[in-house]
Amino acid sequence: MVLGKSGRPGRSALVVGELGELDGPLAGVVELPHRMLWLPAEDRRFDLADDYDRARMYEIVLREAVHYAELRTFLNARLLRDLWVDLFLPRGVRAAWEQRHPDLTGVRAGV
Repeated sequence: MVLGKSGRPGRSALVVGELGELDGPLAGVVELPHRMLWLPAEDRRFDLADDYDRARMYEIVLREAVHYAELRTFLNARLLRDLWVDLFLPRGVRAAWEQRHPDLTGVRAGV
């Protein structure tokens, strides 16, 4: 597990040591904790079958996670690889993940 470059001012991006650690759900509806998204419960639910919901949830988790368990609980390595090129992330978060996991860079470059 690695603390990466700044995810946003004053906070480092959290990056798992191995993508295989990410064994979160591949399907279903996921409700993020209020700490990650300050909205009512119904607005913190994301349907992983919906392209927009899935990408939005991954962006939020990658940006807001402060515990490695949050990354492992909510993210799935296969989905992360599939979504990576389309995720809108702070530069520091993207750089930290790509530095630790160069194979994500290859996905981004279309390799």
